[in-house]
Amino acid sequence: MTPTGAGTGPGAGSDTGLARSATRGTLWLGLVNLLAKGSQIVLTVVLAAFLTESELGLVTVAVALVGVGQIVQSMGVFDIVARTDRDPDVMAGVLMTVSVGIGALLALAGLLGAAPIAAAMGAPEAEPLVRIAALSLPFTAAGGVQMGLMHRNLQFRRRMVPDVGSALVATVLAVSLAAGGFGALSLPVGLLAGAVVLPLLGIAAGVRIRPCWDTPAAAEALRWTRVVGPGAVVAVLLVNVDYLAVSRTLGPHAVGVYSLGFRIAWAPYVMVSLVLGAVSFPVYARLRRERRDLRPAVTRFVRALLVLAGVPYVAFALLAERIVVLDERWAPAAPVLVVLCGYGIGFGVQYMLQEVVRAVDRPGAYLLLQLAHLALLVAGLALLVPYGVVATAWAQLVAVWLVVPPALLVLHRAGGLPRVWPVLRTAGGLVAALVAGGLAHLAVRAAGAGDPASVPALLAAGTVVVVTVAAVVAVTNLDLLRDLRGGLRDAPDDGARPTDPEVGECSHPRSG
Repeated sequence: MTPTGAGTGPGAGSDTGLARSATRGTLWLGLVNLLAKGSQIVLTVVLAAFLTESELGLVTVAVALVGVGQIVQSMGVFDIVARTDRDPDVMAGVLMTVSVGIGALLALAGLLGAAPIAAAMGAPEAEPLVRIAALSLPFTAAGGVQMGLMHRNLQFRRRMVPDVGSALVATVLAVSLAAGGFGALSLPVGLLAGAVVLPLLGIAAGVRIRPCWDTPAAAEALRWTRVVGPGAVVAVLLVNVDYLAVSRTLGPHAVGVYSLGFRIAWAPYVMVSLVLGAVSFPVYARLRRERRDLRPAVTRFVRALLVLAGVPYVAFALLAERIVVLDERWAPAAPVLVVLCGYGIGFGVQYMLQEVVRAVDRPGAYLLLQLAHLALLVAGLALLVPYGVVATAWAQLVAVWLVVPPALLVLHRAGGLPRVWPVLRTAGGLVAALVAGGLAHLAVRAAGAGDPASVPALLAAGTVVVVTVAAVVAVTNLDLLRDLRGGLRDAPDDGARPTDPEVGECSHPRSG
């Protein structure tokens, strides 16, 4: 993927180097997420087989609560490390001190307050799960700072060891416990084990950060955190407040049904949108520092999102009824999944646009967009949750798409708006793929693969639908694919070997 325009003129060499770095970074981080998040998808399927709807609901509530804590303790770490003009090692050391300290305090609060917190969420049975999951917070804080330092220079290959390794540890342990009959305890224990090994594997990958203190660096981090930090908290509420609302109103059983559809619909977002966003922000930040045009890069990243995330979302929506291959009791999750596929595409689009908003130094606008999204979602949930989990999914879909136009307006005024016609062409190709995939699915069902509970029928229908959708999307985006292939052909190594030490030290003369 080429983040800038044509490689001619005085900045051509820099443009080409940045394009190669972005392409290489996207591929490495994509591979990391494929392995790490892919293991989570496997875990979701296994848990759906071993746990009841209520048990899965309790696990979801506990993990959602801890997810809020993870964002509070990180408070924009990735942004601060990526944007700072100071010594990044010093900044990382300060952030390690602050983040781990906050994580320890939050873990203590989770241990002491698990009972009233779980009761307030309408799931008192989740109390021991909250306690176990809360213990993971200091470890994920340390690992988060390590990841931020890796992101600064688009060196995503280093993430392979800590990110994938910790995910595999969590998955294997959780699956083993679930198969052994430990029920809802399986996932929190697995997540805790994965969190503990995360920073250890980061050190093994060569990212060693020494906690320290530097007052000027801390002051800079605080200035950025004042806006980005609250935005990060709002962001995590956006993807967890629905769980909490469903739990209080409809109970853990409904949370289990809703969460299965959500977890499946969330997979393309974490495996594609987060990858592109993680790569795009440092690219935008570098272009901004070098006073170059952002629009070509923004256009390509948005189109890449629609292509790479759009294909699985269309396929999931068309094949949603076949979710009963896990068990007939999960049939109510099928319509939830269909609606949430539309939400997932919208959430990915608004995420990519808001990454540009942050990169063009509009933190106030970024926070306002996040708050507007949260307000719309809370209002929608208050209105629709009593009508069931499908209505809850519609609240998500409507709220996320209502935030896209204001984000486009902000980018138009800031000079970072993606080019309209290329994006519309890609979106049109996605609609055509939906129609073609639907027709292909009908043909497969007519040919004898109509049993939604049959694994062979799922494999046959899935293959036909995915191939059809991908082919239509590819034909309508040949220029983007050529762009990606060109960047891939010329992309050099990212320059970071797993054995290279990247040691964060406090070398500032005023460091504590």
